[in-house]
Amino acid sequence: MNQINPNSLVTLFHRLGLTDDSILEDTFGDDPLTIRLGQGEMAEGLELSLVGLKSGAEQTIDIGPDLAFGFVDETLFRSLPRSDFDGSLTLEQGLIIEFSTDDGNSLPGTILEFDDIEVRIDLNHPLAGQTIRYHVQIVDVDNDSDSGPIQPDSITQVLH
Repeated sequence: MNQINPNSLVTLFHRLGLTDDSILEDTFGDDPLTIRLGQGEMAEGLELSLVGLKSGAEQTIDIGPDLAFGFVDETLFRSLPRSDFDGSLTLEQGLIIEFSTDDGNSLPGTILEFDDIEVRIDLNHPLAGQTIRYHVQIVDVDNDSDSGPIQPDSITQVLH
């Protein structure tokens, strides 16, 4: 039975939540997820929690901000003119909007507060500063796949 290493192709069910038992993402009951470790598809701590597990293993682990989605960075709180937002967009506190950066990337921003003049947003990852509770069940581990590295344009990266 293969053991997960830092470059394994892993098929798994997972549940991502917070330590208050709220669930943010859950693939149990759906199709399992297949990822290649070491490609930045998941936060570092989530990948590290898988290394050493084997097919059939099930584990729950709490991962702190340092290895999950980072700590809150106060410099990522911004105020933008309300006129920068599409007038048809209904703003509400807690709404997460995707923003484009100058280099063509995108990042999520959470609306903190707004009025007719400006919108205050938080550009930290929405889970920054949180301890994550991660539950996994390993379905398959492939250490022999010679499919090569996954191409960057096929990866949805999680912002750290």
